[in-house]
Amino acid sequence: MTTSELEVSGSSWDVSQFQHTPFYCEENVYLLCKELGTKGIADAQSSDLFVVFISNEKKQIPLWHQKASSRADGIVLWDYHVICIQRKGRGDSPSPHLVWDLDSSLPFPCPLARYVSETIRPDFQTFSEFQRYFRIVHAPMFLRCFASDRRHMKDSVGNWLHQPPLYQPIVAEDGTVQNLNEYFNIRATDAATGTGADMTNEVFTKKLGVVITESQLEEFFSQIP
Repeated sequence: MTTSELEVSGSSWDVSQFQHTPFYCEENVYLLCKELGTKGIADAQSSDLFVVFISNEKKQIPLWHQKASSRADGIVLWDYHVICIQRKGRGDSPSPHLVWDLDSSLPFPCPLARYVSETIRPDFQTFSEFQRYFRIVHAPMFLRCFASDRRHMKDSVGNWLHQPPLYQPIVAEDGTVQNLNEYFNIRATDAATGTGADMTNEVFTKKLGVVITESQLEEFFSQIP
């Protein structure tokens, strides 16, 4: 199926066509961004893709429709989660922006508005400690700068909490071997206070992108040029 056919039919891709290691969502999305470009689903340089880290200070974020859940509603309380959002063209008949979440039971990809409504569920009243924040990083920047030596997946004596991928750990272009914590450590005070062009410009120029609230998510992507 070609990209244009995907857009017209609204069909989903088979998630098994993409590499996925449970509990390593940041690495899964790193590889996903590359593969979407390789398959011609996204721009070859991934310029239409954005990596989104979801977390908060308490490292407790509720998300629904997650495959890892044992509940009927699919809710999981993650410490953090990572997804990819693909910006789609506007034009005369714009396509919806798409969310690529390898851990979701929703269509793959899923229109952003549906993902927000059914996975983030902003209308569901939760305690303030479960407030979710979104660090949005332009994929080309992420692919150059991200690194993880997987230390966060080891216990105090060095045993794996979850088995790692078989491939070698990801190293940044500048040789950095570990900066994952810089991406998933998100505080309420990190949230952007600017609006419009000021905020969208930063996502293209800053290594760690911008942090926004869940109420800003859809509006943010509607403003990206």
